[in-house]
Amino acid sequence: MWKAVLLSLSLMAPAARAATQDNTQTKPTKPVHAATIHSENHPVSHDRKLHPASSTKHQGAHTAAKPAAPPPTAAAPASPPVAAAPAAPAKPPPDAAKGTVTGLPIPRFVSLRTDDVNLRSGPGTRYPIEWVYKRRDLPVEVEREFEVWRLVRDPDGVKGWVHQATLTGRRNFFVTGGEQVMRESASDAAVPVAKVEAGVVGRIRECPASSDWCEVQVGDVRGWLKREAFWGTLPGEAVGG
Repeated sequence: MWKAVLLSLSLMAPAARAATQDNTQTKPTKPVHAATIHSENHPVSHDRKLHPASSTKHQGAHTAAKPAAPPPTAAAPASPPVAAAPAAPAKPPPDAAKGTVTGLPIPRFVSLRTDDVNLRSGPGTRYPIEWVYKRRDLPVEVEREFEVWRLVRDPDGVKGWVHQATLTGRRNFFVTGGEQVMRESASDAAVPVAKVEAGVVGRIRECPASSDWCEVQVGDVRGWLKREAFWGTLPGEAVGG
């Protein structure tokens, strides 16, 4: 009889293992697809791929009990007072108008060096990529510096950190608003030389200090644009020349 019981148990074991495996199989997770934003109104492609961040923080449910305090001991004899060392002279605060790494003005305008620039949520590769810029020469504004990283703001107001190697000091502009007119000289009465649409990127050749006009170039076409027509300079800033 005991042999029959053992045989019955051995036949039931594989079924039990199979049931356990079925119950412990991991359910498939739904894939997450990165969204893509297209700027359809711009004459030049200005795509930035969005990488949604997914980070989870886990906090422990239990904390270790504190050990019991040892019984009080006899107080040691007080040591004679020691004269305090003279305080070190305070360091002057850093100049808020200059970068802490380069000493260059903050804020200032620079441009993207390549067609593949990662914008991260923090100053380091351990921070997730939030955007990928596919627009070489796009002007951005540097707001902060940390080691080899720069906090920048793009024409749409999006901020993030990029590596200094992906930036260049070349001065470019990004046309904002509606269609703008490039003129032969710095005057509303000057002859028009071209019309540029919103989203066009070009080179800034010269901006006289405190002038409302800048000499610019798009491809082979040169002319003058009002500062208010584009993104890429500070108010009254002198560029080139």
